[in-house]
Amino acid sequence: MEQAQQNLSIRDVLRSGIGVPLGVLAVLAMVVLPLPPLALDVLFTFNIALSLVVLMAVFYIARPLDFGVFPSVLLMATLLRLALNVASTRVVLLNGHNGTDAAGKVIESFGEFVVGGNYAVGVVVFIILTVINFVVVTKGAGRISEVTARFTLDAMPGKQMAIDADLNAGLITQEEARTRRQEVRAEADFYGSMD
Repeated sequence: MEQAQQNLSIRDVLRSGIGVPLGVLAVLAMVVLPLPPLALDVLFTFNIALSLVVLMAVFYIARPLDFGVFPSVLLMATLLRLALNVASTRVVLLNGHNGTDAAGKVIESFGEFVVGGNYAVGVVVFIILTVINFVVVTKGAGRISEVTARFTLDAMPGKQMAIDADLNAGLITQEEARTRRQEVRAEADFYGSMD
């Protein structure tokens, strides 16, 4: 009975819309707080599995609209990966003198596979991955906000006409129309600054 109540409460939390802010806070915590090697192994495994699920979903959808949240999922997965890179780099730099498995078995295995014992190759691969992650995150976030702003700005005249139509039909009062117009203007200013 308690398990069902606990599952229900977790489901309620996720449905309430607080799941995304909690996820963002968790990503920020990974950047700030040092993680133990076991946590890094679990998070890297989760990230790799998430990446494979997204890749398979992209391959097997019939229409692009079937996976409409793809840009947001991609951005969140990239942010998670970037936070993992920062956290793992911290652990490697702080505890690397303890052995090759100081940052976890996943990082050790990946390092042995990619680098093959050559540290110069490892440094170059690390720099390339870091730059790509930063570019993808900043460009992706900027592009999402620009596109959202443009679509919202394109819808503004329709919102103004809907307010006028509601006022003319007597569905709203003059004061309500004035308030809605001010909200539309504030929205236009906000999205105009994002574009």
